[in-house]
Amino acid sequence: MHDRNSDSDLSKKLDSDALRAVFEAQSTLLEKLVSTARPPYEREAIKVLLRETTEISLSLSGAEHGSLILFDSDGQVTDSLLPRDKMQTYTKSELIERVLKDGLAGWVARHHEIGMVPDTRTDSRWLVLPEQPYQAGSALCLPIVSAEMLLGVLTLVHSEPGHFTPRIADIMRILANQMALIVENANLFGNLSDSLNALGAAQKNCEISSQSLTRELDKCRKMQMGFLPKDLPRIAGWEIEGFFFPANRVSGDFYDGFVLPGGYLGIVIGDVCDKGVGAALFMALFRSMIRIFSGQARLNRNMVNQSTHTVGGQIETDDAPRQYSQVEAIRAVALANDYIAQEHGDMCMFATLFFGILEPESGCLIYINGGHEPLFIMNAEGIKETLNPTGPAVGVIAHKEFAYKKVFLQPGDILFGYTDGVIDARSPQGERFTIKRLLEVLSKPAESVLETMRSVGTDLFAHIGIAPQEDDVTMLALRRNAPD
Repeated sequence: MHDRNSDSDLSKKLDSDALRAVFEAQSTLLEKLVSTARPPYEREAIKVLLRETTEISLSLSGAEHGSLILFDSDGQVTDSLLPRDKMQTYTKSELIERVLKDGLAGWVARHHEIGMVPDTRTDSRWLVLPEQPYQAGSALCLPIVSAEMLLGVLTLVHSEPGHFTPRIADIMRILANQMALIVENANLFGNLSDSLNALGAAQKNCEISSQSLTRELDKCRKMQMGFLPKDLPRIAGWEIEGFFFPANRVSGDFYDGFVLPGGYLGIVIGDVCDKGVGAALFMALFRSMIRIFSGQARLNRNMVNQSTHTVGGQIETDDAPRQYSQVEAIRAVALANDYIAQEHGDMCMFATLFFGILEPESGCLIYINGGHEPLFIMNAEGIKETLNPTGPAVGVIAHKEFAYKKVFLQPGDILFGYTDGVIDARSPQGERFTIKRLLEVLSKPAESVLETMRSVGTDLFAHIGIAPQEDDVTMLALRRNAPD
């Protein structure tokens, strides 16, 4: 154990020249360590330390040969410098194993004490090896210890018996205590270097993974954008516009507009729970199922009639066959609900959505609002009607009934739908946009759906300002034009 008091006591016994030599040796070791423990030479620091420590020890003690063995915190040999220029009987590891088991170095390592052998011929601790390349008349072996942890063992050898005196042992003891600090620093440099290298490698891997993930997300975003309609249908006497602004690369919001058999127009706006890639995948699934199931309404009516679900509600009309086709198409919501709930219920993914089937000629709109935000019908006088939910979110409970309702859009009426990303949008001060503010904007007269979209969008993004966008913003608007 490094004892500063014992160093002080020894210093009093030694002359100034001896002390100066010891501390000059310490400075030399520190300089060598610092100069080598820098990129790209970190790995050479310990080797340089071994060589310099051995050379300085030989110089101070007058020894002719020396060896140094270093240990880790578990007592395992980490590195060594041995005088083996001509010794071929043992490998380096075999030699270290032998001297630590039966030799003076092993005794010092076990006892943490200095081992001084005035005459190697009479001391059982000295191990004579075959083909030893040097004469060993006397030896001095010192433990390099810090906080009771053995860091190394230094062995010095001279060909003449009695070379190592108590004075030399005292000098080397001080040096050994200083060496303990330097070995600790060398280990610190090594560990720090390994940590920095590992951190650099991890950072590089993270950058590669991040770049790969970015590319994949960009692909996913392009695919998702492909599911949204590039152009909404253009139907005589009607205007239809959509707006989509995702908060992230991929989104769970969607809108759609498509022509169905019989000349009907299907319009959809929805919001899949959660965010990210999973929501985007389910968005594509919901959108596809609504299109497929509604498009098969007249082509495969038996499939729909065999369904155990009822949509609910009654239709009173003089044009029952055509109205019936609208009802059959609206059943796509129930079919999509059952598929998601039964096949993917364990993933707890669902969507709120509004699906409407419009007969352009009469303005009759049959719709299901599956847990979605209310849609609004406006005219020149303001909000005319609110289309509240008629059933639960889609994909939560299998075999759930969805009631449908019917409204008529009159010339000049605008139907406006949106997702909760509009009313929940926050300002830099954390204030939400709110349904109240949306209704204030919608209550202002507009000559077209495009003007309506612009009015809402302008007010909304002025509210958001520099605040981060928390959710996707999606809007869909439909207007029945007044006759010329």
